[in-house]
Amino acid sequence: MTTTQPPRPRTTRTAPEATSPAADRSGARGLAARVTLGRIFAPVPSEFLLIASTTLLLTVFGLVMVLSATSAIATARGVAPWEDVIKQVAFAAIGIPLMFLASRLPLTFWKKIAWPALIFGVAFQLLVFVPGLGVAADGNRNWINIGGIQAQPSEFLKLGLALWVAYVLFRKQTLLGLWRHVYIPLVPVAILAIGAVIAGHDLGTAMVLVLIVLGALFFSGVKLRIFILPAIGAAAAVAVLAVASPDRMRRFMSFLNPNCLDDYFNDCYQPLHGIWGLASGGIFGLGLGNSREKYDWLPAAANDYIFAIVGEELGLIGCAVVLTLFALFAVGAFHVIRKTDDPFVRIAAGGITVWIVGQALINIGVVLRVFPVLGVPLPFMSQGGTSLVSVLIASGVLLAFTRTLPASIARREARIAQARAARERAKLRAVR
Repeated sequence: MTTTQPPRPRTTRTAPEATSPAADRSGARGLAARVTLGRIFAPVPSEFLLIASTTLLLTVFGLVMVLSATSAIATARGVAPWEDVIKQVAFAAIGIPLMFLASRLPLTFWKKIAWPALIFGVAFQLLVFVPGLGVAADGNRNWINIGGIQAQPSEFLKLGLALWVAYVLFRKQTLLGLWRHVYIPLVPVAILAIGAVIAGHDLGTAMVLVLIVLGALFFSGVKLRIFILPAIGAAAAVAVLAVASPDRMRRFMSFLNPNCLDDYFNDCYQPLHGIWGLASGGIFGLGLGNSREKYDWLPAAANDYIFAIVGEELGLIGCAVVLTLFALFAVGAFHVIRKTDDPFVRIAAGGITVWIVGQALINIGVVLRVFPVLGVPLPFMSQGGTSLVSVLIASGVLLAFTRTLPASIARREARIAQARAARERAKLRAVR
């Protein structure tokens, strides 16, 4: 009698997630895509929103005021009233995407590009001395003309110098107590870069470049005695350059003249019309587009004296809005400086902030006759495509720095927690 064995249960072996190489690559790509999308849609710091929103509002405000300031002269030339502002809109359409593109670039990129940015800025500035390419206006040789498009290379030199100074001081962070490590190669190279601008007789832009270097030095944390020496040297150099030039000396003396009406048709003409336009607006202004000074009374109404047109058309309220927007921009930038734990971010953000906010204060001070005429534009608002693109890219650098703040804050909190835990352990050991 034969017995039949019951059938053995069939077991199913599960492969230990054995997949094809193609499937592995597909899964890796899917994971990378999810990580990338997560970074793109990750919440941004409040400083990012503050800097980006004020930048865009100032840019749009500037486009409206440039249209208002240039429409009368454009109509008098027999062209459409929006003829001049179209170019400014085109540069804004280039600069705003570049700003947000710059905001996506990692911190390592801005450190690596510091030297190339400075070399490019100096080489670009030297093009103003090339015959047939450089353009001179009002005694300054600070523009180039390429294919009918006029550009001011020194505007890009400002950003390159800010990044370069920050990188040099960042690399020497542990040696900043020694003056020779602070001054070399910082002072010789900065003098070379600023000298390329002074050679074109543009003292206003050179003063802004000096402010960038001094601002970066201040936020690097160098000792006060090391910081004061370059500041005194810069002030002495500016005084010598002002006295050595008869044109600059004449404008400075007209600024000091209490009876400026006596020199109405000469150096006092533009400052007086700027003050008259600003004062005639009162509290509420004459209304958008109703300026009288823009009818060829006020020179550079859309450029260096755009703030006077704001005061004339929009009054004290319009001026207060502009000042508030710049103040909010400064608050967002100083938050970046205060919260970061990266020396490069702190120094570069300090230099860029001093550049943009300081230049705005100088421009407004010139309109108010607090300073003599220096010929620097109002950032984001004055007519000038190169200036607009450069400050928008600089704002993009600040936005890129804001993305590093959450990690900086987390590291600072971790260090504080470790220090607190160490103190608690020390107290327990003392009790035992």
